Parts: sequence; structure tokens; C-alpha cells
Amino acid sequence: MGELCGVTGWNWIDEGRAADIHFADDIGWAWGVLGGRFLRTDIAIQPATDREKKLLVADMDSTMITVECIDELADYAGIKAQIAEVTERAMRGELDFASALDARVALLEGLEESAIQRCLEERVKLMPGAKTLIRTMRARGAMTILVSGGFTRFAEPVGTDLGIHRMIANRLLIEDGKLTGKVRKPIVDATTKEVTLLEAIDELGIDPAATLAVGDGANDLPMIRRAGLGVAYHAKPIVAAEAGVRIDHNDLTALLYIQGIASAAWAAD
Repeated sequence: MGELCGVTGWNWIDEGRAADIHFADDIGWAWGVLGGRFLRTDIAIQPATDREKKLLVADMDSTMITVECIDELADYAGIKAQIAEVTERAMRGELDFASALDARVALLEGLEESAIQRCLEERVKLMPGAKTLIRTMRARGAMTILVSGGFTRFAEPVGTDLGIHRMIANRLLIEDGKLTGKVRKPIVDATTKEVTLLEAIDELGIDPAATLAVGDGANDLPMIRRAGLGVAYHAKPIVAAEAGVRIDHNDLTALLYIQGIASAAWAAD
């Protein structure tokens, strides 16, 4: 490492897996230099002190879980491809989120309510590292919040399984055992996510620098921008380009390494 200009030292967090590299001064150039030297390595440039966070606000779909729930639910109605294309465009920031959600949910009108539970059991899987991340941060005193543009019928069981303190999501309207094609208003959207972060900061009385927000889609950008550490997780290009940190290769335990927490201190799954 010593041949890199500005490097004053380095140490392992976990040998062979995660390390801290220390710089003396302005290191805006470091991403390009280090990224070129260490292929398939995620790099977070941040102050060395006060890295551990007291609040985590996380997206759900494609962040805490591996799928987009509305796309998988649509598969039970035989229209996954049609809905997934709209989801992708909305997550890329090409469509207004609320309008796109209304349009997609309208296509699910008449779907049996039982499909929700089937989808939850058959399709929804936790993202690798999610339980370790949440349980470790909770064990160390952090507040954890799941705020999703998806649906409560998924967010609540997922959040409970993970051990998240609070879950916020959209509520599908159901009548006579079938989806009505509508969601309760107001819609949980990008503004909701940002407001949730800011209100939690006030509630806890913490410095905004002590917060972490993570997501993958365009509707996560406002909270990612406002958090002390905003992380784009295997994210759409618009999010990866703007977030302070991007995780492209590792699982969610990378968020613990970024906080300087070695695996010996992680809570068990």
C-alpha cells in the first residue's frame, strides 16, 4: 500500500476480507486508484472516527430481500413480465413512483388474497447478510427501520423475521378475499422515506452523521442523500452514481465492515 500517494497505513478488520486504509488528506482521487487495483472490491471513503451508526433506515425489495414483491405477486396473476418492466423503469427513476405503483396495482385487481401468502412463502427470500446486519446493529444499540414502497403484507413478516424495530409500507386494499386493484393513500414513496429518516433523527436526538440509509432504487435517493452514510446496494445506475457509498459485490455484512465492526463482534443469525 505504501506506494500509493497519501497512504499513511492500513490494517485488517477481518484478514483477507476487509481492511482499513488510512489517508493523510483529501482523497477524492482514491476511488479511481483503488478501484482499479482491487477488482470486485467494494470501497467506502469516509472519516476514520465515529463510523458506527445509531440509526439504520432500509429499503426492502431488492435490498433486505432478494426480489421485488409486486413483480412476484404479479406472476400469480400471469402478468409478471408486464409489471416487472414498469417496476424496473420506476426504480431507474424514469417514471413517477406513485403513479407507477397505482398503475401496477390496478392490474392485480381480482387476484385472490391467498396469493399474497403463497408469494411470501414461495418467493420472498432474505438478502444474504440481512439478519446479521440487523441483529448486530440492534445488539449494539441502533434503531432499525424498514420503509418500503412495497406492501405491509410483506414488510411486516419480513421485518419481524429480521428483528427490525419498525416497518412502514403501502397497504393493499382487499374486499371479499380479492385485491381491489388499489392501495391505501397516501402512498409510501421517496418523500416518506426521507421524512422517516429525519423524524427518527429527531426522535432519537442523534447527529445526522450517526445515520445509515440503504436502498437500490430511485425512490431511495432522498433518504440516501440525507443520511450520514448513504449506501447504494447493488443499485440502479442513478442511485449508484449519487450515493456516498456503493456496494456492488458483497452482501449486506459489508455495512458492518464499513462501520469498522469485525465479524467476531457480529450477532449470530
